[in-house]
Amino acid sequence: MIWESLNEDLIVTSMDAKTTDDVFARLGGLLVQQGYAKESYVAALAEREAEFPTGLNLGEYGIAIPHTAVEHVNKGATAIATLKEPVRFVEMATDDDPVDARVIFMLAVVDPKDHIEELQRILKIVTDQEVIKALLSAQESQEVIDIIKKKEISL
Repeated sequence: MIWESLNEDLIVTSMDAKTTDDVFARLGGLLVQQGYAKESYVAALAEREAEFPTGLNLGEYGIAIPHTAVEHVNKGATAIATLKEPVRFVEMATDDDPVDARVIFMLAVVDPKDHIEELQRILKIVTDQEVIKALLSAQESQEVIDIIKKKEISL
């Protein structure tokens, strides 16, 4: 389950970001500072996002699940940010369909096979718009973990 491995130090509520680069620098920077990712991680996120967009339009709220190749990662983790204002990402599997993302799940993946499973677990959580609303209203990192835990246990 995702909630079991979440680290409060890798969760940012009400992040102020204007662009994907802001999101990558702030959230990816946390992964680097905490030792989960290498210095190359943030730049690699932007490069991968340009080739393989990670935005998902889930109705009222969009999300993004940026990640990059394993050579930029030291150990596995998921960092999460809720954004004060939406940041424009490109929708997954398209070249230019915009998604205004408010919730970011950033993955530091050490085994390429694991990231598909992690994506599927995240999708089970975020397809519930009530969960997204709850995440956006959370003020503390532990609240985010509790919301995800509650949803995962109910699945």
